[in-house]
Amino acid sequence: MSAQEGNGMQPDRVKAWQEKQTRINLGLLLYLSLTGLAITFIPFGSFTQYNVLAHTVVGLAAIAPLLIYLWQHWKAYLSQPLTHMSWTGYIGVALFLVLLISGLVLTWQSLFGTRITYGWSQVHLWLTFGLLAALLPHYLVPFFRTVRLSSPAREQLRAAQRGALWTGLAWCAGLTVPILAAMLAYSGIRYDNQLPPDYRMIYGKDRPFAPSLAVTASGGAYDERSFSGSESCGTSGCHEQIVKEWLPSAHRYSSMDVAFQAVQKVMAQQNGPESTRYCGGCHDPISLFSGAKSLLAEDLSNEPGVQEGVSCLVCHSVKQTDVKGNANYTISQPRRYLFEEARSKTALVVRDFLIRAYPKFHVASLSKRLFKTPEYCAACHKQFIDKEVNRVGWVQLQNQYDNWRMSRWNHPGDPRHTIECRECHMPLVESRDPAAGDDADYNRGPNDGRHRSHRFLAANQFIPRFLKLEGAEQHVQLTEKWLRGQIDIPEIQDKWTIGPAVSVELIAPYSVRAGDDLHVQIILTSRKVGHDFPTGPLDIIQSWVDLSVTDANGTEIFRSGALDQGNMIQPGSFLFKAEAVDRYGNLIDRHNLWEMVGVRYRRSLFPGFADTAEFSFPCSATVARASEGNKKEQQFKVPGKVTGPLQVHARLLYRKIDQFLLNFLFGADKGYTAPVTVMSEDQTLVQVTS
Repeated sequence: MSAQEGNGMQPDRVKAWQEKQTRINLGLLLYLSLTGLAITFIPFGSFTQYNVLAHTVVGLAAIAPLLIYLWQHWKAYLSQPLTHMSWTGYIGVALFLVLLISGLVLTWQSLFGTRITYGWSQVHLWLTFGLLAALLPHYLVPFFRTVRLSSPAREQLRAAQRGALWTGLAWCAGLTVPILAAMLAYSGIRYDNQLPPDYRMIYGKDRPFAPSLAVTASGGAYDERSFSGSESCGTSGCHEQIVKEWLPSAHRYSSMDVAFQAVQKVMAQQNGPESTRYCGGCHDPISLFSGAKSLLAEDLSNEPGVQEGVSCLVCHSVKQTDVKGNANYTISQPRRYLFEEARSKTALVVRDFLIRAYPKFHVASLSKRLFKTPEYCAACHKQFIDKEVNRVGWVQLQNQYDNWRMSRWNHPGDPRHTIECRECHMPLVESRDPAAGDDADYNRGPNDGRHRSHRFLAANQFIPRFLKLEGAEQHVQLTEKWLRGQIDIPEIQDKWTIGPAVSVELIAPYSVRAGDDLHVQIILTSRKVGHDFPTGPLDIIQSWVDLSVTDANGTEIFRSGALDQGNMIQPGSFLFKAEAVDRYGNLIDRHNLWEMVGVRYRRSLFPGFADTAEFSFPCSATVARASEGNKKEQQFKVPGKVTGPLQVHARLLYRKIDQFLLNFLFGADKGYTAPVTVMSEDQTLVQVTS
């Protein structure tokens, strides 16, 4: 091209670079590209989150001017010969249109959905790089071509190009100012991670939460607000199902449990309030880490975190566990999204939008492979007392983890034959939750449409109903079905047997001669339980055999395991329990574990094992009531003659809290009693011959 020809084309090109519309659109494209890259590569923080908001708002506002500009630009060059410049322009337009569609889809999902689609987010990300790859040569090649123009023309065009570039950068700077101003006005909640001034560290300054083994990643206190707000996970429209499951669960009420609070009061009075930190790592971690467990409080219901117990963020912020037990875990302080603790509707909309539009940090910080291991559960579901608590020495308490580890359910390295904690207590349920799907399990996929239930079904039929928690009735019904082994879990159906969790098999002779002794055996087999049955604090949990024998007239000729009018179990009944003792040999019957030094009697079923309850009594007008372990034989008269056949009925019963403890904690006049569940039963007829 000659200098004259170049000068002849110069005015149009200079005018194009000088047009206000060109400079505005260049600035918008540059700003959207830079904020998109910032969201991708700059670590999580208030700046990145405000960039998400600004990127969305500016992107929506830029749609009309950019589309108008591209339409006019395309029409102006439609009649020109195809060159590499044209091709990069056409490719850029095509990529921009798809990028625009993906952005609109992601914005819609963030505002009105529960999660953004991973595929659309990847399309939006990679098309950004594609668009930059197409537009950079489209803009830069004309810039470098000016070297072919005459000197005055070159300088004029370069000045126009530089002006456009500086205008674009000025637009970027101007649009960044609101972000900086917003950060100065509000950059997230400021936590007060300080222990109270009167906080006593009687176990050592380097162990602020002892005798609990729980520690924080910082070594110091965490503001109670760090781990609270669990219900917001459901009110946002995202994890509604999971929160609904969690509300009546033992994890939720672990701190507000009335029996726990009553026992904790007694412990504080006898051993000092600092000793109750022993319980805090598992029962009320929010209170523990905020330093609240230091005063002798009359009303424990006002302690921090009582209404949430083991909250969503407590569980999901644990970064390391140890199978030693006693809450031996390390917890980190979660970083929260902007407006996460807001109350106004507008702020909540912004909060939910940020979490959905920018889920990378939310997922990475709260979802860990550690959650899927039994070792994670072991931190709390294994307990011991040591010298710091009982002033004597180490004593093993409940230990679900090692029970499971040594049982037939554990086949290390073979997941297809192993049943782990979460597979039983967090079975898969049909889900519309954003957390549905998981490709980290051997038998699951990312789109299986299921999530793990957060009910954590186990054996407490008392507290949810007593506290009148949300969904308590359904939870109690499910708990009773769980105890009876009536809840099917398809994912592990081929690994265990069908039927009750603990079966009852009644063995009795076909007939007995009047006046002879009738011998009855009841075989109790742990079939589905992954640890000892019963498990937990066996000084308060009760599971026992109720055996009744009636004749053809309905007259009861033998009974063992009946409840009296005060809901006390009949003395001498066959009972699964542990009888803990203090240093003086006194029975630990008030859950005063801080005084425990050993056990004088313990009976439970190891997974897959069986035990036998044996009964023998004369089939005559004078009947002796006897059972295993009963030293005193009780006799009573049966009116009339025993007539056959005899109906023999055996039941395995279960209740979470024994009546003596409830009477001690609350007074017998309150009438509190734990519900009794029939776990399994069997019956038979025995003919009576002369």
